[in-house]
Amino acid sequence: MKMKSIILLILMMSGSLFAQVKGDIEVPYISYEIKMGKGFDAVQANCLMCHSFGYIINQGPQSRLFWKKKVEKMITHFKAPITDADAKTVTDYLFKHYGNGKLQ
Repeated sequence: MKMKSIILLILMMSGSLFAQVKGDIEVPYISYEIKMGKGFDAVQANCLMCHSFGYIINQGPQSRLFWKKKVEKMITHFKAPITDADAKTVTDYLFKHYGNGKLQ
């Protein structure tokens, strides 16, 4: 019984190796509106090396505290090599361009 299970598993796993798609596959392109301004260089150098600008925009308008904590999370948990000065610059940029006007 065990051998039948193994053979069935192998057949199921190898079946996708023979799958074919007719025609070209087109991956959609999504452009994001990027707001330029003071601090964008720091965002580009420190944030966009790991994720797209869409990640930032998809957070929605947020408070200064939210953006500060998001930058701190990237440094602490994801080991982003962001200096203290750049962390402040990035937070200021994000709050100015993608903030909701609230401090907390």
